[in-house]
Amino acid sequence: MEITGRTKICGVIGDPIDHSLSPAMHNAGFKETGLDLVFLPFRVTTNQIEDAIKGVRSLGILGLNVTMPHKRRVIQYMDKLDPITEYLKSANTILNANGILTGYNTDGIGAMQALSQNGSAPKGKKILLLGSGGAARAIAFAAAREADQLVILNRTPNKSRELAKDLGQILNKKIVGKTLTPNSLEESMHDAQIVINATSAGMCPHDKISLIPPKLITPSHTVLDIIYNPIETKLLRDAEKAGAKTVNGIEMLIQQGAASFQIWTNHQAPIETMRKAIANQLSVQGATN
Repeated sequence: MEITGRTKICGVIGDPIDHSLSPAMHNAGFKETGLDLVFLPFRVTTNQIEDAIKGVRSLGILGLNVTMPHKRRVIQYMDKLDPITEYLKSANTILNANGILTGYNTDGIGAMQALSQNGSAPKGKKILLLGSGGAARAIAFAAAREADQLVILNRTPNKSRELAKDLGQILNKKIVGKTLTPNSLEESMHDAQIVINATSAGMCPHDKISLIPPKLITPSHTVLDIIYNPIETKLLRDAEKAGAKTVNGIEMLIQQGAASFQIWTNHQAPIETMRKAIANQLSVQGATN
């Protein structure tokens, strides 16, 4: 990659940030498409957010991805928000168009595309979503627009009900929200076609945890776990043993990254190139299933 006086910068901000796979993914995409762009990671602490966004404007940085814990905090520094981000009050992508900063959220798009590209298009399906936090809210919004039915289960009482009621009013659909219990989980798994884990259960170092007992998973399920560390969570291992179709968090990462890529560049992302770059990076890092 040749850096010139015309090279523009994109990047990702978060804390921590050294684990990010986005630089490998996006730099490979920029190279493949011949774009004069470079993607860099920036560690930004919570009390540095305002200064970091000022830096985006003053340095002419073209775009940013935003990861934890900054997705909600950056909202107050945007000039504009797309409609989905306006509702979610959470952005994972920023576009700088001549000093005007617009916030977007591609998490929900990423999850739906990950399912569709792996043979499980959500349109007309019954989807069970576990979680109602940051990424879960974005996924819930996208899933509710596509699915025939959406059930949201969350361990914290009322959060899933509030999210379901809110989405139902906005989209004029009946969406069910319940507290996650053994009974509600068994009942919801019975006729769900797509199951999405959008909680942190199963993430390293707690990678032996799954919220779904293996006996509830059948070959009729497609299971998406948005966690990508580890790549193959206990939930996905259990699902594979049960004969279910599985989609891992790397696929969602690629698809949400592809959506960000298009926002910044107005080019279709070279998804296969980006996928290979992530696989190579994981190999270098010694990641295992």
